[in-house]
Amino acid sequence: MEKSFTKNDRKVQSKKLKNFSQEAGYDRTPFAVAIAAALVADFGASPSAVKRVARLASANERAVRNWFEAKNSPSGENLIGLIRHSDVVLSTVLALAGRERPEASDSLASVRRRLVELIAEIDR
Repeated sequence: MEKSFTKNDRKVQSKKLKNFSQEAGYDRTPFAVAIAAALVADFGASPSAVKRVARLASANERAVRNWFEAKNSPSGENLIGLIRHSDVVLSTVLALAGRERPEASDSLASVRRRLVELIAEIDR
């Protein structure tokens, strides 16, 4: 027989909440704000955008809404899922890391344009 929890058990929280990121001297706010800005720029700010990002990142809608509002930032797994679907998020993460986007990762459109130019030269 499984033990069920009472309604009061679900509301119990520790009285002193620790914020480990602040204790370590690291402030997550700029990261959360930057990711929120990237999400809004790429997907918009509508409730349907939250649902779409939740599906793309395989994340809970409430968590994604908190990302959009810069209350929290995505976990590593979720961040990889976002990067997989958003060039804006990728560029934001690289900028925060102080890295430039390498030439090899040019957008598909620019690669296609270059191929069309090369084919035109071959045809001449």
